[in-house]
Amino acid sequence: MTPFKLTDELLEEIQQLIAEQKNAELQMMMQEFHYADIAEIADELDVDEATYLIKLLDSEKTSDILAEMHEDIREAVLGNLTAKEIASELEELDTDDAVDIINELPKEIIQEVISEIEDREHARHIVDLLRYDEDTAGGLMAKELVKVNENWNVLTCVKEMRAQAENVTRVHSIYVVDDDGILKGRLSLKDLLTTSTKTNIKDVYIPKVDSVNVNEKAEEVAKIMSKYDLEAIPVVDEIGRLVGRITIDDIVDVIREEADKDYQMAAGISREVEADDSIWELTRARLPWLLIGMFGGIGAASIINSFQPLMGNFPILLIFVPLIQATAGNVGVQSSAIMVQGLANDTVKGEVMKRLLKEFAIGLINGIAIAAVVLLVSHFLFGTPYMVSITIGIAVILVIIIAALIGTFIPVFLDKRGIDPAIATGPFITTSNDIFGILIYFSIAKLILGI
Repeated sequence: MTPFKLTDELLEEIQQLIAEQKNAELQMMMQEFHYADIAEIADELDVDEATYLIKLLDSEKTSDILAEMHEDIREAVLGNLTAKEIASELEELDTDDAVDIINELPKEIIQEVISEIEDREHARHIVDLLRYDEDTAGGLMAKELVKVNENWNVLTCVKEMRAQAENVTRVHSIYVVDDDGILKGRLSLKDLLTTSTKTNIKDVYIPKVDSVNVNEKAEEVAKIMSKYDLEAIPVVDEIGRLVGRITIDDIVDVIREEADKDYQMAAGISREVEADDSIWELTRARLPWLLIGMFGGIGAASIINSFQPLMGNFPILLIFVPLIQATAGNVGVQSSAIMVQGLANDTVKGEVMKRLLKEFAIGLINGIAIAAVVLLVSHFLFGTPYMVSITIGIAVILVIIIAALIGTFIPVFLDKRGIDPAIATGPFITTSNDIFGILIYFSIAKLILGI
């Protein structure tokens, strides 16, 4: 399959067909594209053009297109549709995707849209899902699944499965429940096909099945599914009743959103924003960390100012201040990034002290290697006095060790207190290590050079 690529020429051709209202040609062209590709096209059209395209195509396809569109564009397009038109789109979607779209609608029309959904069971499932927080298993799950009663025989089971499967896009697993709806296990399709039709399901089902509670955090669900390579996982309520399932496509979205959030936090962006957001929103997201960085710079300047007598005798020390700051910042970000990644993937095991000792050893090795290069360059290239070069080399080693320890400890400290450790990377670590680096550098210089 050749990857779809939206070119300017193709976009202009589609816009021309819309402008001239050549519906037959436009429909024929859209038949060649996957719904995800059409969603990409719609994202590049203006709102009226995207709305025209959505209204032109069949709901069976446009429902999936809407689910894939960028949130801002989709919200604008939905604003151009009537409650009945929106309801017809939602009827074609799985309940989890339908709820995602409903949550973007103005509160005053949500009830009207739900009342227009002709499939009342589908509407009831949507209403049920709306009560869950979107960042929990309940907010991620879909109601569509295949379940069988443990007291049925294989023949009855097959008949019921056929009826249920009509409403399920993809059957990942067959779940087994008791008369009260309590999840008991899962059913192997192979066992179902090779077992006598008169055999009871309770005699052949597999009692071991991974599940999550409706209130489980989305990030924890992602960890479980990733760890055990699950394509789907059942969701149960507080008393163990099967209430839905979460599929891997929803978890991929969670992982991507979490990665985007962590990346922005690591870059010093304090809230979730996108490149197309307003100047005010982007400024609000960036300014807090920039202010923190500014105060960090003022702190470093104050430290340098307090060592003026030392610099009066050895002004060459100032030349290596940027090197000390950059090295401290880089080492701290490296250490914290590895630790944040490990905490996110739940691969950080053992005592914190062992982790710090390991990081100390790594910092020592890296520090000696870098200090050796700095010592040679400073002495032979800059003509720095021997003792000053030794001072710089020792300072580099200590700065790298301290920066590595800070970069390792802070994420663990934050994580144990329920704070997202991603906040530790980027400006936070860089600024703190800049200050500590400068303080260590000039303190070592004062101690060795005796000023």
